[in-house]
Amino acid sequence: MKTKDIITTCCMEGDEQMDSNGIQRLKVSDNQRFLARMDGTPFFWLGDTAWELFHKLNKEEAVLYLQNRAERGFNVIQAVALAELDGLTVGNAYGRTPLLMNDRGEYDPTLPDLSTDGSYGYWDHVDFIIDKAEELGLYIGMLPTWGDKFNLGWGRGPVIFNESNASQYGTWIAERFKNRNNIVWILGGDRILTERIHFAIVHLMAEGIREVVGERQLMTFHPNGLKSSSLHVHEEDWLDFNMIQSSHHALNHPNYDMVTKDYELKPIKPTLDGEPCYEENPINFKAANGYFDSKDVRQAAYWAVFAGAFGHTYGHHCVWSMIKETDDYFHLHWEEAITRPASGQMCYIRKLIESRPFFERVPDPGLLVANYEGVNHIEACRGEDYVFAYSSNGLPLRMRLGMISGSHTTAHWYDPRTGKSHYIGEFPNDGERSFSPPSRGRNDDWVLVLDDASKGYAAP
Repeated sequence: MKTKDIITTCCMEGDEQMDSNGIQRLKVSDNQRFLARMDGTPFFWLGDTAWELFHKLNKEEAVLYLQNRAERGFNVIQAVALAELDGLTVGNAYGRTPLLMNDRGEYDPTLPDLSTDGSYGYWDHVDFIIDKAEELGLYIGMLPTWGDKFNLGWGRGPVIFNESNASQYGTWIAERFKNRNNIVWILGGDRILTERIHFAIVHLMAEGIREVVGERQLMTFHPNGLKSSSLHVHEEDWLDFNMIQSSHHALNHPNYDMVTKDYELKPIKPTLDGEPCYEENPINFKAANGYFDSKDVRQAAYWAVFAGAFGHTYGHHCVWSMIKETDDYFHLHWEEAITRPASGQMCYIRKLIESRPFFERVPDPGLLVANYEGVNHIEACRGEDYVFAYSSNGLPLRMRLGMISGSHTTAHWYDPRTGKSHYIGEFPNDGERSFSPPSRGRNDDWVLVLDDASKGYAAP
């Protein structure tokens, strides 16, 4: 059997790729398309969205949440230091806020509450959660602030950042976390940059962080809905990879087009969908429209990754917000929401991608003799000796063979709902061939896996 880049047990006790001192730092891969650990092993970003983690959960709750995510195969948790939902004015689970007020009665980012009296402060709690994440093999995608703190636009604010304090805050928060291997910085926070001061604040904060951490920690930018970080900051030296928010506005949004656009940019930088449709999020933010389900979530993941993304982030509507009081908009307690179907199915895309040579994978629409429009769209990718093609509703795939090595190809159907494979057969690796999935329908998505038969790959 050909040696794989990495072997991962899906949905087990977190990520096992640690050095002798704990979790490894991350870097951009040599081909600029993916992330890797410092020892060169590939890193498939499987993120979960927990924007309110630091702000709303106590120690016991945070441990429960992090253990659940590690067990389900996630390896990145995206969370916000200065949170969206009254993160400055309402205390955390212990009644502590992140910033002190200045003499003008304003929350001041140059005055973090450092709990010099020995009490358990806001930043002590952040430290606790990051430490626990590291124990479990989890990285923290750390947003220094939500975007409403520099560009209100909508939301609760207040705006506290300006050109005088953005760099100071960036420097301070970087100093606090500079020695941690499990931090990836995410600037922005769901806001478009519309005015000069917005650009200035983001750049100054990024430069403040970069001056402290150097190249030891990666950095990206979280844009607002239906945008990519590439819109504004692709060419900035501090941006290591792009992040897309394909968002929650409509069913079957073609996030693969957004990934393709980023993939084709120069200079080459990795990209991923860091905020796709969340499971059970109201469609276009209106409960009357219904909710995104597990199929919508799986579809967004396979479309994006097969189009060239280096990983993917999952989200649940009631988990990012850590809901404890429910209504028709936030209709589940977060402890119930962490068990919803798609959160248990996301590890199967990681399992599939990590089952074949990782750094070879490229998007290749030329594998398809014909494609479908809209909801039935097929995405396909390949390495030197394997092919993955995703049929979102179980429609037949007409494939162009001979695009990978080998005189013969073995074929399997991979089930994104269960992570199980079904053997199809072995065929000459030339000409064209149609493959019909085992079932067809709204919830019957399938991945066709073709391998060079001579390589002896196990079923994914």
